[in-house]
Amino acid sequence: MAEVLRFSLVVASLGRVDGVRALFDSLLIQTGISFEVILVDQNPDGRLLSVVAAFAGRLPIRHVRVEARNSSCARNVGIGLCTGDIVGFPDDDCIYPDGVLAVVDREFAADPALMLLTGAAESPEGRLGSGRWWPMRAPIDRRNAFTTVICFNLFLRRALLDRLGGFDEALGVGAAYGACEENDLVLRAIGSGAKAVYDPALRVVHPDKRLTPAATLRAFRYGAGFGYVLRKHGFGVGVLGGYLLRPVGGMVVSLAKLRLRHCAYYWHTLRGRWFGYRSFRRP
Repeated sequence: MAEVLRFSLVVASLGRVDGVRALFDSLLIQTGISFEVILVDQNPDGRLLSVVAAFAGRLPIRHVRVEARNSSCARNVGIGLCTGDIVGFPDDDCIYPDGVLAVVDREFAADPALMLLTGAAESPEGRLGSGRWWPMRAPIDRRNAFTTVICFNLFLRRALLDRLGGFDEALGVGAAYGACEENDLVLRAIGSGAKAVYDPALRVVHPDKRLTPAATLRAFRYGAGFGYVLRKHGFGVGVLGGYLLRPVGGMVVSLAKLRLRHCAYYWHTLRGRWFGYRSFRRP
């Protein structure tokens, strides 16, 4: 009887080459665990062909090309090709630490009821990065769903993904509402009764892009995704108000320190959150 494949890792990629190569290097050291890599290539050219060729025979890679420049659409294409029991979504600029898949495997094997597992982001310098994080291991619920979830450190049983229907393609990079597609997915999962757990000790390495020039440029779209998901999942204006006060506070502090780019980041985040919240319309 053939061995059941344990993991499917869906990598949606656009514009990066060195990051994909570094990710694949980190996957080579995930020993003792069966997995496949589904590389969903959104590039209009063949820039990833040499990377795929370099890892041929060393990693089980399925390389598919899509025309859409939309990360959620690309991931949904990848989900449709998955054959593993557990699905993960590493970014094309993240690194899996040695043994991380073995840790995830043990978590799911130890608890058959566990349907979804998340962890935190670690910066290349070894600190927590890419946002605010819940301080302790905990079940994921509506109270902490925005401080326990990031797409590149998210693992779900494929059966749950099949039930949920994948990512909302109105959300994510390349969409009008440019973030929080993973939070939406997790909120739908726990809303369906699925057991979901967050463990801050489970880390994936990713560049911390907060308050960078690139982050300022996309702050409005990311904020719009956040506001959209708040409204989609019925969070009231009181909750929204708390999330609007944070960037207001960031603006005040940034102005006091004459950090104008930081102030711009918080302003665009504020605008985006309000826009996304008031723009959502239930079908």
